[in-house]
Amino acid sequence: MDLLGYGAFFLTTALIFSLVTLGLNLQWGLTGLFNVGLAGFVAIGAYTSALLTTPDDAVRLGGFGLPILVGWLGAMVVGGIAAALTGMATLRLRSDYLAITTFGVAVVVQLVALNAQKLTGGPFGIGFIPRPFGSLAETPLLFNLSNLAVVSVVTLIAYLALEHLSRSPWGRVLKALREDERAAISLGKSARFYRVQAFAVGGAIMALAGALQAHFTGFIAPDNYLPILTFQVWVMLIVGGSGSNLGAVIGSVLVWAIWAGSGT
Repeated sequence: MDLLGYGAFFLTTALIFSLVTLGLNLQWGLTGLFNVGLAGFVAIGAYTSALLTTPDDAVRLGGFGLPILVGWLGAMVVGGIAAALTGMATLRLRSDYLAITTFGVAVVVQLVALNAQKLTGGPFGIGFIPRPFGSLAETPLLFNLSNLAVVSVVTLIAYLALEHLSRSPWGRVLKALREDERAAISLGKSARFYRVQAFAVGGAIMALAGALQAHFTGFIAPDNYLPILTFQVWVMLIVGGSGSNLGAVIGSVLVWAIWAGSGT
């Protein structure tokens, strides 16, 4: 692969990380929800899209052969629902207990992916996931540039949508709940209602990132969603600056550059 092709590959991966970081920034930077189980929501998105779009397979369930776009939308819906259910069950907890609970959710998802072989392929994962512009796979430069264009558009849409939401009345309520929950509640705002919404939207964005990565690589396995993924994304958010969507994107690119350059 030439330098330009590798650059496109690098930026595609970095922008997929940016999507996860944007979802985390909504949950933590805007709302103050301490989610250390984000790897689980990324995995949910990846497996949902893979099961919806792969060809029929006699070895496991799923394999509906649906279009890739349907897989991405399905990943967002399932990821958002999973995050909403997690939020409804846990958001009354203190931040430290919330962290423990969300980490537990991620562990459960990873164990299901590892052991539910009839559904997820178990430790062998799911292969032959349809790839956008798969016909260009034998020309790495064109393939990587085409995927970079798609991921760039998706990331830009997510970024602009989150910027709009953060400046909307909904976003201002989330900021008020983060800064002074009692004052916001005294004004008639339901803390639990708004926080569940923020957690669900963030989870849907993380799931979309997982789906994009699954189709970009064409293969997923449980080892892709270990706790180190959560650590990486938190570092990206901290480096870029919590509370800033632009910082989330810049931090993701910078940290991924260091991570990839170090060979880890």
